[in-house]
Amino acid sequence: MIHILYIGCHPEISETVLRLIRGRQDWSGVAAATDSEALRLFTENDFDLVLLGCGLSDESESELTKQFNRRKPEVPVVAHYGGGSGLLANEILSALGQ
Repeated sequence: MIHILYIGCHPEISETVLRLIRGRQDWSGVAAATDSEALRLFTENDFDLVLLGCGLSDESESELTKQFNRRKPEVPVVAHYGGGSGLLANEILSALGQ
């Protein structure tokens, strides 16, 4: 099972991304709407991948990526700003080397 953390500020987009992630039998997903929630979830869970979604400031993206890389450098952090389910799946699989 591939566990994915999605971070995004728009609830409707987060719901859509989670639906796409959870639509695959071998993937599970959790969403965070704030930096602090994302860091808490990342610390408390074993994620295989982090997706940075739309609505995050450049500063948030940079700081979150730095924090994630410092805590668990083996977990890829990928920016995902939309583009459909095919693009999402390809970004995830590519980041995981599959």
